Amino acid sequence: MSEMLSTKEVAKFLNVNEKMVYSLISEKGLPASKVTGKWLFPINLVRQWIEAGTQNFPELAKLPPYHGLVLIAGSNDLLLDKVISTFNLKHEEHIAMFGIAGSMGGMKALKQNLCHIASSHLLADNEEYNFPFLKDEMDQMPAVVNFCQREQGLILQEGNPRNIKSIADLGKSGIKIINRQLSTGTRKLFDKLLNDANIKGDTVDGYNNLASRHMDVGLAILNGHADAGPGIRPIANILGLDFIPICWERFDLMITKERFFDQGIQLFLSLLKGKVIQSAAKEYGGYDLFATGKMVYPALEPESEAE
Repeated sequence: MSEMLSTKEVAKFLNVNEKMVYSLISEKGLPASKVTGKWLFPINLVRQWIEAGTQNFPELAKLPPYHGLVLIAGSNDLLLDKVISTFNLKHEEHIAMFGIAGSMGGMKALKQNLCHIASSHLLADNEEYNFPFLKDEMDQMPAVVNFCQREQGLILQEGNPRNIKSIADLGKSGIKIINRQLSTGTRKLFDKLLNDANIKGDTVDGYNNLASRHMDVGLAILNGHADAGPGIRPIANILGLDFIPICWERFDLMITKERFFDQGIQLFLSLLKGKVIQSAAKEYGGYDLFATGKMVYPALEPESEAE
């Protein structure tokens, strides 16, 4: 069977007559493309369409219809924690819960229908954030909304007593670090930076000492258990630690299109333009909200110019 089916072939595949196929396109969303006046049906999308409509299918029944609980999984962030707590205080009939899974773990949870929202900041080799990984992980592209831009770098002890100036200095004898989990975007970036500096991670003391949150990295450094660790500037600011900036990164929220307009999801997204997130970002530092709340995918088309 070819990858693209004709109307006759898809009718046979679905065991319906050809007239019913046209009804399924217009009324039930049967995936189809019109080419030179004829309908063509991608077989892989047709199979996914059938699975999505299957009842009593365990993989699709894990996340029930929205009933007041917003589940978020993925990358950890201080500002996201603030928005979640604000949501819970403001909307008494709803509750948002976050599961630390790392950027990649969040994408996998979204694919497996285990959460409503995934948070991620994965940087690909082409310098694009999240999309190359979404295309690999997801059967169907979710909606992507920007949460913030934030500054990534190296968190250091106050005063930088080890005189660490760059990633390359982490390879020196006597330097001890704390690292992040494998599934996190911060770890992926850190490993790339070590590789660019010709440093093998396993040769760095503390490379396999892993923390699940940015705050855990900061606290380990504050308490003298490590000299440095990858993390975001807000942690260094709050704990009074030194910081070497590396880059600004895009931190996104991803939501399946089927759940995008659930009441709780929309209430949560509405907070991205509120005063709380603005004031918290200013207080923490290391955040830029110029694109916060904007739809990254599907991108909104610009208004057509008047003729």
